[in-house]
Amino acid sequence: MAHEHDHDADQGPGHGHSHGHGHGHGHGHGDTDIDWNEMAPLLENQAELFTPLYERALAWLGHKQTEPGLIVDAGSGPGVVSCLLADAFPGARVVAVDGTEPLLERARARAGRLGVADRFDTLAGELPGVLDDLDYPADLLWASRSLHHLGDQRAALAAFAARLAPGGTLALLEGGLSARFLPRDIGIGRPGLQARLDAVEEEWFAKMRADLPGAVAETEDWPALMTAVGLRPTGTRSFLLDLPAPTTDRARAYVAASLARRRDVIGEHLDATDRTTLDRLVDPEDRASVHRRPDVFLLAAHTVYTAVRTG
Repeated sequence: MAHEHDHDADQGPGHGHSHGHGHGHGHGHGDTDIDWNEMAPLLENQAELFTPLYERALAWLGHKQTEPGLIVDAGSGPGVVSCLLADAFPGARVVAVDGTEPLLERARARAGRLGVADRFDTLAGELPGVLDDLDYPADLLWASRSLHHLGDQRAALAAFAARLAPGGTLALLEGGLSARFLPRDIGIGRPGLQARLDAVEEEWFAKMRADLPGAVAETEDWPALMTAVGLRPTGTRSFLLDLPAPTTDRARAYVAASLARRRDVIGEHLDATDRTTLDRLVDPEDRASVHRRPDVFLLAAHTVYTAVRTG
């Protein structure tokens, strides 16, 4: 499954966000199919770039769920946030869960490099059923943009809730705001390119959701859905990543990769002018490209919803 609505790298054509993680298939939806192995470097780079945002989110969670014994990262991808969870909660065992074994290999390697391998495990399989293979209930279950890759989101939330220990917290990262990289008028093509990309991506995302096995349309009122599966909502907060222009080389590389992915995934749904603009933006030899222009920035917001199992 995967992470990152906001359709980010993880989730869809791009949206460029956080992501970091979450997947576990290439669902086989035709042009909405996602090859998570192929996306591994982008997922890793994105999550590393968004680390300051994640660290603030995890610090907030630390006030809600103190000293968890078991933390589950449901839809971990390459494990960047899994390792941040291990760092934020030094007394916890962390289990990274994903449907894509090569991504879990990256997660294990990262845990080894960061010195947390002794309390870091992985579990391969499709969400939510694979959570039944956990040895014991979780005190904190983190699901970052993995839920929207599951056809029946309400049933998946119920499964997440069932794997929580009494007093355990579900932290759901979904939604937020689509990332912005460029001014409205960039001096080439028509102004407002990113807004038009967002509109096309929303259509892509809707098709991706509709093509999932067992897809059920659901109003995305996450606190209401958490309540419906027996949890008690405890808070909602959005976290900002703000890397102003002139931005870092790492952010610039991420923006370039994100735009290139959008061109590849949704380019055929854009008009000729916007396709040409995207081609120029990702061409390292073009002076108007994001590789060279001084006005590239990265601004994004991710929203985290929390709820506790009371019984």
